[in-house]
Amino acid sequence: MAFESLTEKLQNVFKNLRSKGKLSEAEVKAALREVRMALLEADVSFKVVKQFVNAIQEKAVGAEIFGRLDAGQTVIKIVNEELVRLMGDEMTEVVLKPSNEITVLMMTGLHGAGKTTTAAKLAAQLKGKKSRKPLLVACDIYRPAAVRQLQVNGEKVGIPVFSMGTQHKPADIARAAVEHAAKNGQNLVILDTAGRLHIDEAMMDELVEIKEAVDISQTILVVDAMTGQDAVNVSETFNQKIGIDGVILTKLDGDTRGGAALSIRAVTGKPILYVGMGEKLSDLEPFYPDRMASRILGMGDIMSLIEKASAEIDEQQAREMSQKLRKAEFDYNDFLSQMQQIKKMGGMGSILSMLPGVSNQLSGIDMSEGEKSMKRVESIILSMTKQERANPSLINPSRKKRIAAGAGVDISEVNRLVKQFEQMKKMMKQMPGLAGGKKRGGFGGLGGLMGGGKLKLPF
Repeated sequence: MAFESLTEKLQNVFKNLRSKGKLSEAEVKAALREVRMALLEADVSFKVVKQFVNAIQEKAVGAEIFGRLDAGQTVIKIVNEELVRLMGDEMTEVVLKPSNEITVLMMTGLHGAGKTTTAAKLAAQLKGKKSRKPLLVACDIYRPAAVRQLQVNGEKVGIPVFSMGTQHKPADIARAAVEHAAKNGQNLVILDTAGRLHIDEAMMDELVEIKEAVDISQTILVVDAMTGQDAVNVSETFNQKIGIDGVILTKLDGDTRGGAALSIRAVTGKPILYVGMGEKLSDLEPFYPDRMASRILGMGDIMSLIEKASAEIDEQQAREMSQKLRKAEFDYNDFLSQMQQIKKMGGMGSILSMLPGVSNQLSGIDMSEGEKSMKRVESIILSMTKQERANPSLINPSRKKRIAAGAGVDISEVNRLVKQFEQMKKMMKQMPGLAGGKKRGGFGGLGGLMGGGKLKLPF
């Protein structure tokens, strides 16, 4: 996940600050040198790092923290405030015209940044949360696969795609698409323009032509977070050449140092609107600077977790599950339902990364192993008959053998699942408080069953 290394380094710095009590000016300067190195290693722009550290030092001196018992906490508070300021103070939304007018968004970016997929993700977001009627438009005439990709993604999210093939100029396609939208009651047009392997004049001229042909409401640049400092350079160039209104940062869930997220706003003056946190068409999150600062400092992101849970977990189902857990009446169908809810919320790694104090404990743990364990457990449960899932006591040695063969796992894994499931039910009967209430979203004792009990999860 992005920022893991940066988070770990910053937490080590802050741990030392907390443990020392009163701080001298020299100790604060030494800590800030470590902060500077951590940011540079995360691929944050050198100019941005210099301004960031200087701002913290000025505030620390102004707050007269030296010699105070809470000096360490004050420095952390200042760092958090500066991180938020650096990334934009508050969440910025895509600007939409009134619903009786057509909003036209032009998606731009280099080839491979995930622009076509992001266009579909954004359309789905605005359709669901802003009650818009979107139309996706295939303006990439150089890559036939891009047209097909947009059509496939459009079908998946239930959004129509306007295409004229590859024989027309992108500006003409855009103009025809807006006319089509006006006739068909669609009030949001999202243009998926062509990407290039690098920035060239032909690319920029084409985007300018589209802007001249139709009234573009906002130009959104899609950049790949994994390209690090190059993502910032691309953003700066696009902004200078054609003007951009905001950035969507993709692949922030990948093995990236995260420096682009900390540099783009400071370098371009343009906000990050959304971040892509996975390959699924639902994996697009609004960018909240304060929440991202909390994640970076290892303080979690409870608000995003609550929003994910609210969107994906059925409240009535969660209430019923909570009652079953308290009475220890749950079965494998309930357990399967809990796993599916976790998958909808982005998986175990995504959930754990948002919990305060947990993200730093994940360092060195291969979360992919936990996800693989979930898949194996799911396969085992799906290999059971309906009767076996509803009545776990039916599962005898011969049935276990059949279930293992159906799931493609060793029978020892089936034995372990059955044993841990029974132990969990006994524990719930003895200590009903462990089942949790409505606030826990019904996840109950799922943690003890994951990874053969090796990965301890806080549910």
